[in-house]
Amino acid sequence: MLIIPAIDLRGGKVVRLFQGRFDRQKVYSLDPVKAARHWARQGAKFLHVVDLDGASGGKSGNLAALKRILENIQIPLEFGGGVRNIKAISALLALGVQRVVLGTRAAEDRKFLDKAHKEFGGRVIVSIDAREGKVLTKGWNSSSAKNALDFAGELKDLGFKQVIYTDVSRDGALCGPNIAGVKELIRKTGLDVIASGGVSGLGDLKKLKALRKGLSGVIVGKALYEGKFTLAEALSLK
Repeated sequence: MLIIPAIDLRGGKVVRLFQGRFDRQKVYSLDPVKAARHWARQGAKFLHVVDLDGASGGKSGNLAALKRILENIQIPLEFGGGVRNIKAISALLALGVQRVVLGTRAAEDRKFLDKAHKEFGGRVIVSIDAREGKVLTKGWNSSSAKNALDFAGELKDLGFKQVIYTDVSRDGALCGPNIAGVKELIRKTGLDVIASGGVSGLGDLKKLKALRKGLSGVIVGKALYEGKFTLAEALSLK
């Protein structure tokens, strides 16, 4: 199970939101490069970087910070937030991003999703961001009528093998991950899942790790920034 530190960017700063709410923000660093280097030194093999300005506004607002991160670390990263056309995906991959995360456009436009998968394969991954089983879009500000499990089924039908699943009601809340939701997603779709949202301590990681088959990774944000455990401790879990 891959442990993936999250770097959420807003206005060039490293922040965390509470349950996806932009009015409940806490700044953890003014220097995204410093944060990325910190996780790399602690042993991170992969980073999850989100452009919150892009996610909410539909246009990337933190590309300068992304470029500086890419120039200063040697580990791969995935990047998402406001990526809503094929040209943007191509540009990010050319910049050095290992994998592009799709959200809003993926949930709203099946033709775009199909084209992105056919053109880029595993270089794109979809993040299913949900609250009470419903998919959220536009920086978690809008709830669609689409059910998370149904959407996951669509992704499998299109050929996707892996998804990110975030329970937004738990994200940044340090209340424990939605393990039941993750298990259901794995069982009903057969997709490999990267779980995100709610990790509060090493105990949560142990519970997720116990799922074994089907869970390929977990994205951790606030728990690391708040010092609930170190990345080195997480990586040493048996």
